[in-house]
Amino acid sequence: MTYLPGAAPGMKRRSPLPPTPARATEADAEINADTDTDAEADVEINADADALDQRERAEKVLLHRLRGRSLSTVEALLVLNGTGIDSGEASEIIEKFIQLQYLDEGKLADQIIHSHNVRKGLGRTGVEAEMRRRKLDPSVMMDKLEELPDDEAERAIDLATKRIGQMERYDDQTIDRRLTGFLMRKGYGSAAVRLAVKAAMDSRGGGGGSRVRFR
Repeated sequence: MTYLPGAAPGMKRRSPLPPTPARATEADAEINADTDTDAEADVEINADADALDQRERAEKVLLHRLRGRSLSTVEALLVLNGTGIDSGEASEIIEKFIQLQYLDEGKLADQIIHSHNVRKGLGRTGVEAEMRRRKLDPSVMMDKLEELPDDEAERAIDLATKRIGQMERYDDQTIDRRLTGFLMRKGYGSAAVRLAVKAAMDSRGGGGGSRVRFR
């Protein structure tokens, strides 16, 4: 009886040959390449999600600050910079908030005029100093200051006349010095201050320097 090669009685069957090392390496490389591509895609997706979350957080922080008080664009940028967001996205948020009128430097300037000129009685110089402190756009600031009524002298006289009633215990020289300092701190110009102090002194019959009182 003739047997097939390798099938003679008593001979063990050989198991199929394993893949050659070269073929196994090529298959592993393809799998690893696919895995690396998937991992890179996951990283990109996660990075995009993180960037979106950071931007949303930055917008919420700025909205929270704006609920407390109005901000200039420079003040708003400082708030966004504190969140760690990059400058490009911070500028985009600023533009978005301007379009939505969440940021409006014209309205902020009007608020400063009302609070400092109308309520506190500050002169043009004092109002301008506050606008500069709040870092308003120079063009907006100048336009709003030009809208102020030309009544600085009258306002200074009114303030000085009211203030002098609290200075009866002082001599005229001291009253003059204190009124001058008071009005200068309020932001009134030197010409308006001189006029106001004289008017206030005259209003009480104390224009001369002969009156002597205890300091």
